[in-house]
Amino acid sequence: MFFKRLTAALILAASAASAGNIAARNGWAVHETSKPYEQLIKDVKAAAKAEGMGVVTQAGPTKAAAARGITIPGNRVIGLFNNDFAVKILALSTAAMIEAPVRIYVTEEANGSATLAYKLPSHVFAPYTDEGGAALKALAGQLDNRFAQIAEKARQ
Repeated sequence: MFFKRLTAALILAASAASAGNIAARNGWAVHETSKPYEQLIKDVKAAAKAEGMGVVTQAGPTKAAAARGITIPGNRVIGLFNNDFAVKILALSTAAMIEAPVRIYVTEEANGSATLAYKLPSHVFAPYTDEGGAALKALAGQLDNRFAQIAEKARQ
């Protein structure tokens, strides 16, 4: 029984570690950096604050896995939003608020660097533009710009 569990844990750890970089995909912005994982997390938070966005949520499996004796690369999802956008979006589409906060994903790479990725807010809110119209599309575009600025500042 012990060996089955050990084998399963090693397979899980190996598969998680070998998942690799986040590939470019439709509706995403993916930015590889030379920064270490923990530094990029700090820089994302600082950049978000500088761009008027608050850290609303944070989650990641890395520490919980470590507590179980499993080592996986760093993974952190950071949810960003602010009340001004929330109030404006709610006025246009109650359903669209299920997408808030918009998330940035920081991943640790095998070479010690980290990648910053996120779904473009215009992509995230696109399913609600029939309801929210041009005004929702414009707000999502503003969020695209805000997230691009956060990514740029965090990468510096």
